[in-house]
Amino acid sequence: MAKALSNLLFKGLAGLPATCTSRIVPGFCYQSGMAYATTVHVDPDTHGDFKPTNKLESSVLSLRDVVEQDVQQNPVMIYMKGVPDVPQCGFSALAVKVLKLYGVPLSARSILEDAELKNAVKSFSNWPTFPQIFIKGEFIGGSDIILSMHQSGELKEKLKDIANNQRLNKLSVIKYEGDMV
Repeated sequence: MAKALSNLLFKGLAGLPATCTSRIVPGFCYQSGMAYATTVHVDPDTHGDFKPTNKLESSVLSLRDVVEQDVQQNPVMIYMKGVPDVPQCGFSALAVKVLKLYGVPLSARSILEDAELKNAVKSFSNWPTFPQIFIKGEFIGGSDIILSMHQSGELKEKLKDIANNQRLNKLSVIKYEGDMV
């Protein structure tokens, strides 16, 4: 189990859009069913050469840049309380439930672990509450707006090309594997 998990992390982590930033953002990032911790606990007995460094402080990019990068690189990005498998509030749970109905890849960051990230997201979207959902780089709103769009059919139209691309990618992998046999 541990070996399989480490192989998954080493092989798959580098290719995930929300985790492919050149910097570390405190908290958790969630993508494709896996939560990735981006915080490291400091051990006071560790020699200075081996202590974790905060790349965020030494980076030229700001938290706002990280949010912008997340939003641009992920077709569906949600900043929420908790992670999609374990939402920490009812509004976040509702938003995830509605989005999962469409079978689109869902990327998320929990805003609970880092107040600075939470403030950066609020500043980026100019929206005070969470969850905050972005689709194809555009700020959509919160769970109430997603639910309303779902009920009117507007969300299906907005996510149609993302869902189609997801299906085409799966089909091309199956076809390619079939050709090799």
